[in-house]
Amino acid sequence: MNTEMLWVLGLLAACVVAFIANRPRMDAVALLALLALVLSGTLDVSEALAGFSEPSMILIASFFVIGESLVRTGIAFRVGDWLVTKAGNSETRLLVLLMLAVAGLGSVMSSTGVVAIFIPVTLSVATRIGVSPSRLMMPLCFAGLMSGMLTLVGTPPNLVVNGELARAGYPGFAFFDFTPTGVVVLMAGIGYMLLTRRWLANKPEKSAPSGKRRRLRDLAQDYQLLGRSRRLLISHDSPMVGHTLGELELRTRYGANIVSIERQRQFRHVMLTPAVNREILSGDIILADFAGGEPDIERFVADMQLQDCGLRNDLSHELGLAELLVPPDSILIGKSILESRMRSQHGLNVMGLRRSGQPLSDNLLQEKLKPGDTLLVAGTWKAIRLLHTQSHDFLVLNLPAEIDEAAPAAQQAPFALLSLAITVGLMISGIVPNVIAALIGCMLMGAFRCIDMESAYRSIHWQSLILIIGMLPFALALQKTGGIDFFVSALLGFTGEASPRVVMASLFVLTAVVGLFVSNTATAVLMAPIGIGVAQQLSVSPYPFAMTIALAASAAFMTPISSPVNTLVLGPGNYRFIDFIRIGVPFTVIVLLICVSVLPLLFPL
Repeated sequence: MNTEMLWVLGLLAACVVAFIANRPRMDAVALLALLALVLSGTLDVSEALAGFSEPSMILIASFFVIGESLVRTGIAFRVGDWLVTKAGNSETRLLVLLMLAVAGLGSVMSSTGVVAIFIPVTLSVATRIGVSPSRLMMPLCFAGLMSGMLTLVGTPPNLVVNGELARAGYPGFAFFDFTPTGVVVLMAGIGYMLLTRRWLANKPEKSAPSGKRRRLRDLAQDYQLLGRSRRLLISHDSPMVGHTLGELELRTRYGANIVSIERQRQFRHVMLTPAVNREILSGDIILADFAGGEPDIERFVADMQLQDCGLRNDLSHELGLAELLVPPDSILIGKSILESRMRSQHGLNVMGLRRSGQPLSDNLLQEKLKPGDTLLVAGTWKAIRLLHTQSHDFLVLNLPAEIDEAAPAAQQAPFALLSLAITVGLMISGIVPNVIAALIGCMLMGAFRCIDMESAYRSIHWQSLILIIGMLPFALALQKTGGIDFFVSALLGFTGEASPRVVMASLFVLTAVVGLFVSNTATAVLMAPIGIGVAQQLSVSPYPFAMTIALAASAAFMTPISSPVNTLVLGPGNYRFIDFIRIGVPFTVIVLLICVSVLPLLFPL
């Protein structure tokens, strides 16, 4: 063991200690280590900065953008709504569908983002069917981790290992090379959680924090709007067809306030603002609010020959509510709601008015506004978001929590799916390199307005990229100083004359243990060259060893701090540290057994 190797190993140990302490930030630690390797003469500048030109960095960044596009177009939330519908009142069905949905989405977008989306969905369904959230939060978490085992782009460690194969002179993995093993792990995980969920039962829910944001239902209840809305289909023989809303005077005749109009256009439906000059067509679906209640609703439906469609679960992804305050210096004071021209100027409908904390319902449209009045308005989330900048005559008092779940580009969802399909198709076919396919996917998402440039840059997790770029030089430094050969010899010396499967198992255990203290991406950076080096020493195929490293890096099931996904569910599930050990350690052993059993069959040694 030479002096240079000792220096590199000492620097690596210092990085691990800093990672465990999380001070300073991991990306800062990686950059400091990179500088230390250059200043010490271990690496030259071009070697230390080679990570910035690594194709896998562009690939990782591109899929952050593609994943954000799936969120902005509402695809991820629609999967959640589908889950709510299909699960019914069955906990077993919910658990299975939840894990399948999360794993499927997480295979092409950030698992942390997917789990964050599904936490409120899962809590809502758990409350509805009377199940403790603790029985569902850990299955949600495990599915998020297993999603990284399903495709090449499922998680950054897969791409790191793939890049290391390329640097060693081997062809990389194909897009679906991970899928067979990942599917086996996922099926085992679903079965395992169905058996072990009882260990997580009977955990009391934590009370909601007092500062929790209000939701749409809370605002509707404050203004006594519950039960007043109907979603109605315009039949071809309806007297409304061919007339504008202004001509129909529905609010005067029936007390019907048209909140939105849904219209089918080729492969997608669009949500239209109910402007006065908007013509009603056959097949349109209107959302109407009736201040007069059930008698007005029945008369309106009968006279206009309409069909009740029922309210959609996902309607809150496109339409929302906001509470506005009329300030003392507003020019709206003394004007009626009709004279305020809220619909024509802002594309919003006034649904309710409160004065001195009490909702007013009689002759609402003609009521003159006073200082301190609060209005409840309804419309698209885009129009609601613009309220802050459009007028000084009212203040936005409350925005419901659902605004965070709304999809600002929901109408572009079909184009997002098309862009994703093209990207995956290009990666599978090999017509262009994977990184070019991912960039094409990003460009398509932008061209179809699924995402804008500001959102695209904001979606990239720069800390993860800088962490990888800063840690990649360690692999080269260890190779130059003999560190890789040292670890390979030590591992082979430990396993003796054991079979390659035993060596693979040892690599899995070592990677999983390192992953308890270091991020899974940094773990893959450090362990990938060792795994490939071991395969070369044994004169066997490097592919099962490389994939063992990747899968073990994703198998962060054992502690609540070994992955951000685990940390996300810790509070909602009301878990303790020991819960992850009890559930996670046995399942990690199951994943280990699957890897050493299945991988040599898929990639012969």
